[in-house]
Amino acid sequence: MHPKSYSIFAGRGSKSAVEHAAQIIFTVCGFFAVLAVASITIYMIVSGTPALFKVGIVDILFGTIWKPEAAVPAFGILYVILTSIAGTALAILIGVPIGVMTAVFLAEVAPPKLAGIVRPAVELLAGIPSVIYGLLGILILNPLMYKLELKIFEGSTTHQFTGGANLISAVLVLALMILPTVINISESALRSVPRELRSASLALGATKIQTIFQVVLPAAKSGIITAIVLGTGRAIGEAMAISLVSGSSVNFPLPFNSVRFLTTAIVSEMSYSAGLHKQVLFTIGLVLFAFIMIINISLTRLLKKGDVQHD
Repeated sequence: MHPKSYSIFAGRGSKSAVEHAAQIIFTVCGFFAVLAVASITIYMIVSGTPALFKVGIVDILFGTIWKPEAAVPAFGILYVILTSIAGTALAILIGVPIGVMTAVFLAEVAPPKLAGIVRPAVELLAGIPSVIYGLLGILILNPLMYKLELKIFEGSTTHQFTGGANLISAVLVLALMILPTVINISESALRSVPRELRSASLALGATKIQTIFQVVLPAAKSGIITAIVLGTGRAIGEAMAISLVSGSSVNFPLPFNSVRFLTTAIVSEMSYSAGLHKQVLFTIGLVLFAFIMIINISLTRLLKKGDVQHD
């Protein structure tokens, strides 16, 4: 065989071996990810279901009284579930429009120099530990909420003042915390829209604002929905910050009530719980895990449905 042709075949063989090894590594990593999710799911089900049968599904999920250390303990978490749903939904309603509009500003409107100043500030927000948000909430937000509460309920003998630690404070902190996630992912989605679409829209007589809202945003819809999914996961899974500003009492989620979220219910009592009390906390974790799975699956199906209709 000619030396030159031999070197070519040797190179091909070496390349094939590298590709085969890379394929094995990728497959192992993929199976590891699936195994991790399956292991977490199985662990949460095994740890969280015993209390459902001991206490009763209806008593836990639809009970409104939480007294784990009473002579006759009660483990109702309905108000805790409603608080997590209401708090997350309100945080998304506040944070997502602000985040998406900020992403539009950075990707489509802002001059490069101004965008170069705003973008690092947004990235800095993503790097701030959650406990710092909670401390800022205690020092700045809670006093303001307390003053507002005094003005609204001045002279009331039935309202229980919470010192500003309430649902509104928790919602505002959560809305601020999800901003970096929504902004960064939405901006990336907007920048991935082909320039040809913008040029075609402008050539047809549309203004820049019309192009942004009628062409660019619809084209980047899948990426923006992904940002909303991740922002929702961040909001519903946050514990430390909201435990400092929400008051951590099991109440119906009214704006000025001290409330407890699913995450804070686990964090605040896991350290000293035992027996059935600890098992119920694992049940709360299972409920939280189920919420996150339902949100991810629902929005993923919505994305696929939108892509099929678009095609």
